[in-house]
Amino acid sequence: NGSELNGRTPHDEPALVQGLLPHLLAMTATPIPRSLALTVYGELDISVLNERPANRLPIKTQIVSPVSAAKIYEQVDKEIATGRQVYVICSLIEENPDNEVKSVQVEYKRLKNSVFGHRKIGLLHGKMKPTEKEQVMQDFKDKKYDILVSTTVVEVGVDVPNATVMIIENADRFGLAQLHQLRGRVGRAEYQSYCYLMMSGTNKPSERLREVEKSNDGFYLAEVDMQLRGPGEIYGRMQSGALNLQIATLADTALISRAQKAAKRFIEHEDIGSYAGLNERVRYYQRLTTLN
Repeated sequence: NGSELNGRTPHDEPALVQGLLPHLLAMTATPIPRSLALTVYGELDISVLNERPANRLPIKTQIVSPVSAAKIYEQVDKEIATGRQVYVICSLIEENPDNEVKSVQVEYKRLKNSVFGHRKIGLLHGKMKPTEKEQVMQDFKDKKYDILVSTTVVEVGVDVPNATVMIIENADRFGLAQLHQLRGRVGRAEYQSYCYLMMSGTNKPSERLREVEKSNDGFYLAEVDMQLRGPGEIYGRMQSGALNLQIATLADTALISRAQKAAKRFIEHEDIGSYAGLNERVRYYQRLTTLN
């Protein structure tokens, strides 16, 4: 799944640190601001695979306020009645009395004892033993559960084509990239799929949620994420945040792209060694690249 998805970058690879330049292909299905920042900064070329697999329909995403939750549960139950399956995602494992964020353990009991008492419900979280987690996921794939209440452990590497509904509780507490990644657990077959972003309270939805609601395009969401959070450190390990730039901003992708092309033309037609100050600055950034 490539270097970016697991927090590694080309700068982290031993071969590159030693000054070697092997052929390298980094792949990610996750919109990460740093990825886009490095691309427009000129360190990576990007190829976008934006074609949806055959017979796949766009996932219908909807922001849901607490007062509308009951209506959504009715729609979800109808989906289960057709033979489909459902994920319910919570950010916490255990209840925290200091906040109103839902936990998988409490939500599992609530859904099992009231809302979906007539349905088969499974529970999955990171504190379970590996063998237990594998068994729960296998049972879900085998349709022994209609609903799987889980933490974000299902975010990566889970493929259950029959699952068509994703309910994300307290969605306003998740990052844009994580919401998009979680949503990708459904819509993996020819069936129409749905993602419900459940709000924590009565506040207006954030711009982040609005963007996830209106778009399934990961590359577009990566641009939005960079605008909202910042691209992080180019020669560091922060995935987001403000850059120490005095004039330009990497949110201005058009400007950076023009600067990149201008720099390329300059290098092709000029002897950089004849510009002492510029040459020293370039060497400085080359050393930073090697160190990182």
